[in-house]
Parts: sequence; C-alpha cells; structure tokens
Amino acid sequence: MMKRMAPILLLAVASGVLAQSGVSVPSVPKPKADLIFTHGNIYTGTVAAVSSLGAGKRSDALAVIGDRILAVGARDEIMKLKGPDTKIVDLDGRFVMPGFNDAHTHLASAGLEKMNVNLVGVKTLDEFRERLRVKVETEAPGEWVVGGGWDETLWPVKVMPTRWDLDEVSGKHPVYLVRVDGHIGVANTRALQLASVTVATRDPEGGKIDRDDAGTPNGILREKAQEAVAAVIPKPTHEKRRQAIELALADLASHGITSAQDNSQWEDFQIYEELEHEGKLTARISEWLNFDDSMEDLNTKRNSHPASDNMLHTGMLKGFMDGSLGSKTAALLEPYSDDPKNSGLPQYEAAKLNAMTRERVLAGYQIGFHAIGDKGAQLALDAFAEAEKAAKDGKVKASDGGNDYRLRIEHAQVTTPQQILRFKELKVIASMQPNHLLTDMGWAESRLGSKRAEHSYAWAEFLRRGVVLAFGTDYPVEPVTPFRGIYAALTRMSEDGKKSYYPAQKLNIEQAIAAYTTGAAFAEFAEKQKGKLEPGMLADFVVLDRDITAALPPKMLETKVLRTVVGGKTVYETK
Repeated sequence: MMKRMAPILLLAVASGVLAQSGVSVPSVPKPKADLIFTHGNIYTGTVAAVSSLGAGKRSDALAVIGDRILAVGARDEIMKLKGPDTKIVDLDGRFVMPGFNDAHTHLASAGLEKMNVNLVGVKTLDEFRERLRVKVETEAPGEWVVGGGWDETLWPVKVMPTRWDLDEVSGKHPVYLVRVDGHIGVANTRALQLASVTVATRDPEGGKIDRDDAGTPNGILREKAQEAVAAVIPKPTHEKRRQAIELALADLASHGITSAQDNSQWEDFQIYEELEHEGKLTARISEWLNFDDSMEDLNTKRNSHPASDNMLHTGMLKGFMDGSLGSKTAALLEPYSDDPKNSGLPQYEAAKLNAMTRERVLAGYQIGFHAIGDKGAQLALDAFAEAEKAAKDGKVKASDGGNDYRLRIEHAQVTTPQQILRFKELKVIASMQPNHLLTDMGWAESRLGSKRAEHSYAWAEFLRRGVVLAFGTDYPVEPVTPFRGIYAALTRMSEDGKKSYYPAQKLNIEQAIAAYTTGAAFAEFAEKQKGKLEPGMLADFVVLDRDITAALPPKMLETKVLRTVVGGKTVYETK
C-alpha cells in the first residue's frame, strides 16, 4: 500500500491528469525540489510490461521532493524546479538507473557469515581446515564454532568433508559448518554428541544423515537432519545480530541494491525495526515469514508492523519444496543422471502441502515456494492450482481486489516445458537468481543430463511464455553484486569466458535490468512504487561508473557503484 504523497505533489499530479483529459483546472504553483541531479545519463526503466522487453527512456536531470521523484527530463526544464533551498548534485555525465531490487536474500545469514568461519571460495580441504583452525584458536575453550560457505565442487578431490576432518583441527570445540547452499552441513564429533546424533538415530522425514560403511554418522547432515544440531547451537545475541545486519546492509548499499526481499528470522526483523526508528535503515526490506508457522503466529507477526510502511514490512510466506542441485537434495521427477539411485529429498507430502497452501492463500497471504528440481516445482504448482481454485470458489479476493495472488516459485532451476506453460496459466512468478548458473554450470549437466539441462535456468523460455521474471542473488549463497547476475543472464558463460551453458536461454540487457527492477518490484506488489524513475515513484536509484546498457558483457563484471540513493537520501558514495 502506498504512503501518502506530499499534498503539493499529489495536487500537481492530479492537475496534470485532469489537464490531459481536457478539464479546466486552476493553475497550481510548481513545487520546488529538495534535490536536483543534473548532467546525468539517466535510464528511467523499461516502459512495457514487466514480463517482456521494453525500451528504456533517457533523460539528463532528475528532481526529488521528500522521498519521491518530482520530475525527470531535460536539464533546462528540471532546473525550473530549483528553489532557494534546493541542493544541486552534478552527475558529470554518469549513468543513472533505478535501484536494484534483490528479490531473494538472506541478510542476517550474510552478515553472520562475515563474523563466523567464512569458507566462501576455499579451494581445497586443507584450506578449509586451516580457516577453521585459525578461528578455533580465537575462541574460548568449549565455545561453539560455526560458519559456512564451503563448496566441495571447487576442490581437486570433490568429496565432502567429514566429522573426522573437522576433529583434527577443532580440539574440544563443537563445530558446525554449513555448505554454501545452506542445504547441507558438516558437524564434528563433539557437535554430534551434543545433538545426540548417534548410530541409532533415524533419518528424519525430509532429511538424511550420511554414514560410513559401518553405519556411523560421518558428520554430513542433509536438509531437515540439520535441525538436530541447529537446536543445540546457542542463538546469536541481539548485539551480534545487529552487527551482522549492519554489515549486510552496508554490502547492499555498496552494490546498488535499494530494496531487498529477505528471508531472515523474526528477531532480525525486530532489529530492522530498531534501525528504522533510528533512521539507520539503508535499504527497503520486505521480510518473509515462515510458511510452516501456525496461522496464529503468522497473523500476529503480519499485524505487528504497518503494511503501508515503504521502508519495512512483512511480505510473502516462504516454504521449501526441496533442497539444492549441488547437494543432490533437489527433488527431481527422474533420478540424478550422475546418481541413479537418488531423486532428491522432497520436503512435503502433497496432501498436507495443499491443505496448508489453501489455508494461507484464503487468509490473504502471498506464498513463495523454494523449488529447484522439477518435482519440487510440480509440488508447488499443484498446491498453487488447488489454492487458487479454492479462493475463486470461495470468492476470496487477492490484495488487488481480483485474482492476482502473485504466487511465486523461488529458484525454478529445473523445469519442464509443460511446467513453464503452467506458470503462465496460474500467473506464477519465476523468482530466479542468474548468478547461480555461474557456480553450477561446471556440474549441472552431469546432474541432469542434456535433455533436462536444456530447460534448466530457462530465463528466456519463461519470458517467451509470458511469465514474469524477478531476479535476485540469494546472497550470501552467491555474491551480492547484481552485475554478476546480469553478466550471467546476458552470456550464460563462465566468468573466464571459457564455458557456455545452453545459450538459447540468454536475455538481452533490457530484459535483465527489468527482472532486477520492475520484475522484482512486481513480485512484491510494489510496481507502482519502485522499479522506474518517473514522477511520483520512490526516489531510489544508483549512479554507476559505466553505462551498462552499452558495455560489453565481460566489462559488466567490473562495474562499480558510485552512489546509491534511497528515498532521496544518499546511503552510499565512493570516496
């Protein structure tokens, strides 16, 4: 829901509409801008629907009043809005575009990862153990040591670490280290003991405990098997959570991200509230709630903060259909090509899922399901179809007063052509992260086989079928920079340019930008608020060191953010 515009701006907009319709209106004094940005190369955003290609308009000046855009256009016209207190910012010809809206983040996890054992990018098991050893030496005896970011597919010997690998360098500390995708973790012996994971422990529903030939748990816990260890790890203190979130927010600002759709915990949302009250929240946050929570708990959380708050509010419900391709826990309709006895780990029984989805849609919630495998996507689509039917039969209106529920599938990495058609039929949004392909392309085809791989990470195929694309990064699973994702969308090539992955699914630059701006805004019911630089929209934009619409794709990876503006306030500027 939109905040009220300043009365003078609202009057000016209304007068303009009436004048265009031929109605005589009294002259209205033009409001004066608080800020004017001049001499820019301003890309205002796509004009056509968010699900298709649109040409980006260009201007060279932009005026801001309060937290909104007053006008965009030629400098001579915009300068007429200058008042005695207007601040002028000369952009020196730099490229300006709408702020990036990251449609899928885990901000608290990203910040905590920086403070714990950061294993992102480790190239060998020895390097993995060395980083752990260094952290262990700084901790008090017996303290938990946690972290994540490791990815064994980057190692010469692509074998997951075990409890015994950790035991050699962890002393008496309990240790738990999560894989980069979050769907697998490795515990040392002390951690397994504290979690009561033994030879006799059964695999939980939706999870798996890896074991050696004698049946002894080897430390690898998949999906819901991780919950046993998670339950005994001390929760971060309030101070540590806040520090983590501040680190993540700084990361967003320095990479041009003005809005983030976030999957953190309720305690983290409360810290966002603190920061907002202190005037220190530097990105707009739509916080997801847990699909599995009780209706009573969900309603309490939803009602605890104004939905009309453009800086912070609760958003969709997030549920998990399956795991990840990298950990071979994504649910597939047919077994993995490189693991014929394994089809992944579905997280729900269909009847229960459908009933829960129905109940939550009827209660007015938007839902987004994590589904990476095609079986996961099928579970999600079937649940959505049944929920939409129930809503229509019961004449339950969506938030737009019609049948626009904006149901989403997060990731949608492996889909069949028939499923893509069903996305369109059900108006399901494909919330995808193109940078995942840069990490996955070295092994994705071996997991899937060529027939399935042809329709994996199928961005162009979704657009051709009229499905709305919303792009994000899945930060910290992948780096937070959107330019890496745009590069992936444009090229479907590895960062060194040596490997390509089914190039027919490439996008052009305007389609990629739209998915990161207007598409992501549409996915959170905010397309009338952000995603474009037009009068009345929120003044969220970024200034870059190059025109990314004209840059050669390899140069996209070198793009630097010079300034990030949220609601007319500069929240980041290069020194």
